[in-house]
Amino acid sequence: MSDAICTENLTKNFRGVHALSDVSMSVKEGAIYALVGPNGAGKTTAIKVLMNIMTPTSGRAEVLGVSSTKVAGAVFGSIGYVSENQKMPDWMSVDMFLSYLRPFYPTWDRALEDALVKQLQLPIDRRLGKLSRGMRMKVALASSLAYRPKLIVLDEPFGGLDPLVRDEVIEGLVERAPEATVFLSSHDLAEIENLASHVGYLEDGRLRFSEETVTLNDRFREIEVTLEKAPTLPSSLPGSWMRIQNSASVVRFVESRFEAERTKTDIRQVFGETRDVAINPMSLRAIFLSMAKTGRGIA
Repeated sequence: MSDAICTENLTKNFRGVHALSDVSMSVKEGAIYALVGPNGAGKTTAIKVLMNIMTPTSGRAEVLGVSSTKVAGAVFGSIGYVSENQKMPDWMSVDMFLSYLRPFYPTWDRALEDALVKQLQLPIDRRLGKLSRGMRMKVALASSLAYRPKLIVLDEPFGGLDPLVRDEVIEGLVERAPEATVFLSSHDLAEIENLASHVGYLEDGRLRFSEETVTLNDRFREIEVTLEKAPTLPSSLPGSWMRIQNSASVVRFVESRFEAERTKTDIRQVFGETRDVAINPMSLRAIFLSMAKTGRGIA
């Protein structure tokens, strides 16, 4: 299976600020890939480079087999791109806007357009300038899906949307996902967890990990070790342990490379005999928060 998106040592600087630093990742065709990270991590910059809105300082990126610096014109006929602050002509009605776009896309599917209008409950006679942010996002999504793109790129599509609208947007995406690769940035992790097949974590412009969501969930665990007495923690602890906290006779930490037998062996080597060891799975949100707090030096 080939890559819909591929970057190698992708770097983008702004007057000495490293917005992206040596980012290398691949997004396989058919994946739903979520790029997550704190605000200011570089997610939007990465998307703008991929969409040729910005040029990289160094490194390279390919989108649908084309260099990102050549993404233009006909290439956009295969890409559906929706940004957080989508620009649309406020004076046009929804119907007028869709009619305006049709001639630009040879693969525009009127039957699919009608289905999306119905599914997303778009008010076709209302002017875009009179729509709520959530409704404008749904119009942008419909206009980007109606021509059956091979790649759907979404920059913070769920920000500020109420739960009902968010669910409608996700439903529209999921129904079209089998036909395309989806690449999105978001910090709405509760929704991403149920949507993404792959996830990449960007922090301070660096890609900390990029892997299948299932694999990520398998390797992170919250560990609580109960001892007979208050522990004295050694200066050297396993490098995969994060956010280590201890109070009285209980030590809590996050294991980022969980393997049942190895993790239990590490615990025995550090603490010796224990009264109890509780090992709990983590949500994607909990993993994200652990990574973010560790990056900021917060216990």
